Amino acid sequence: MKELIFATHNINKVVEIRSLLPAHLSIKSLVDCEITQAIPEPFDTIAENALEKARVVSKMVKTNCFSEDTGLEVAALDGSPGVRSARYAGEQASDEENRALLLKNMINNNRRDAQFKTVIALIFNDKEYLFEGICEGALTENEIGQNGFGYDSLFVPNGTHKTFAEMELTEKNMYSHRKKAFIKLLAFLNANHG
Repeated sequence: MKELIFATHNINKVVEIRSLLPAHLSIKSLVDCEITQAIPEPFDTIAENALEKARVVSKMVKTNCFSEDTGLEVAALDGSPGVRSARYAGEQASDEENRALLLKNMINNNRRDAQFKTVIALIFNDKEYLFEGICEGALTENEIGQNGFGYDSLFVPNGTHKTFAEMELTEKNMYSHRKKAFIKLLAFLNANHG
């Protein structure tokens, strides 16, 4: 079985990615590797932050690894919160605080279109690769649903009337930006490394 290190402490993201894994591939998170230090996200783009996390962790674990960075881009807010999605309401902000600020900033705004963007950065045999996934949809006016994490309770993907937070993981994966990026990574691994 092939093993990759997933450069994240976010258990929710690990659960999502593990739900997509083929039988011949397994992943270990930073928690599994007992790496507790925060990985920097100093850049202004999702892709640069994903690459930075992969580079830092690759040096630590000295093996193939991937990371991902995801942002919610809201058209009416000129693409915000975007790269700062996890820190929208402040550096130590909770998901609840981030959602509350987004709802506040969208009061009386009729333009609700938004998209989730995920970029996965893979370091494989000392080479770097990027894979992008986008899920377009719209924001709700209040939180709906109990599942998921981040902004899931505020986002309805195109093609459904449910928020991500109303869906079980198998249904979310039908639309998921993270799945779209990860499927590209899997296709690359299958095509290049069997």
